[in-house]
Amino acid sequence: MTSLLPGLSIVLPCYEEEENVARAISTAADAAACVSTEFEIVVVDDGSSDRTSEIASRFVTGSGRVRLLVHPENRGYGAALRTGLEAARMPWVLIADADLQFDFGELGEFAALTDAADLVAGRRVDRQDPFGRRMNAAAWNWLMRTLFDLPVSDVDCAFKLIRRELLDQVALTSTGALFSTELLIACRAQGARIVEHDVRHRPRVAGEPSGGRLSVIARAFGELAREYASLRTLSRVPRAQP
Repeated sequence: MTSLLPGLSIVLPCYEEEENVARAISTAADAAACVSTEFEIVVVDDGSSDRTSEIASRFVTGSGRVRLLVHPENRGYGAALRTGLEAARMPWVLIADADLQFDFGELGEFAALTDAADLVAGRRVDRQDPFGRRMNAAAWNWLMRTLFDLPVSDVDCAFKLIRRELLDQVALTSTGALFSTELLIACRAQGARIVEHDVRHRPRVAGEPSGGRLSVIARAFGELAREYASLRTLSRVPRAQP
C-alpha cells in the first residue's frame, strides 16, 4: 500500500528540454497527486536557449502547483538542483530529471519506504543510455563509492526522494556532476537512513543528453579535485544519530 506523504515537492532541473518538459510536468503532477495531498512542481531552467522556459511557463498558474525558476545562463546540473532544493517548500522532496527516462508512476514505491528512510535513492535497472555513457557512468560510480565509501550502488541516479528536514541540515556547494556524491556524503554525515530502491530506466526519445560531453566530464573531475579533501573529511565524520 502506498504511503501518503504529508507534502511533496518535485524538483525538475532542465536544460534544452523543450520536447520533454511539458510531459515531464504533467506526469510528475499526476504521480504527486497519488502520493500526497499537497504538492508542487519546481521547474528549474538552467539557461536553456530553446523554448524550455516558454513551454514550462504555460503550466504556471495562481495555484502555485507549478513554479518556474530560470537561470539567465547555464550554471550546471548541481547548481540547478540547488536552486530547486532551496525553493522547495514541502516536507518531502523528489529530485528527478525532466528527460522522461524515469517513470514517475514508480514514485508510490518510493513513498512506501519513507517510514524507514530519510533518503530513498533510485537504482537504475537495465540502464538505457548509449554504451559509451554507461561505461563512463560505471567508472564514475565506482570511483565515487571507492573514494568516499558510499552506501549505494548507483550514486548518480537522478531519482531520489529526500526528507526536507534532512536537506535543511546540509550545506551543498557543488555545481556540476559531483552534486549527487556531495548530497549523499552530507546526508550520511547527518545520520540519514539511506535506502536504495530499483527504478526502471527508459531510453531518451527526444532532446540531447549533456552528461556525456567532454566539457561536462572535465568539469566533474575539476570539481572533484577542488572538493576532494573536504568531501573525504566529511565522509569520515562519525554518523550523527538520526
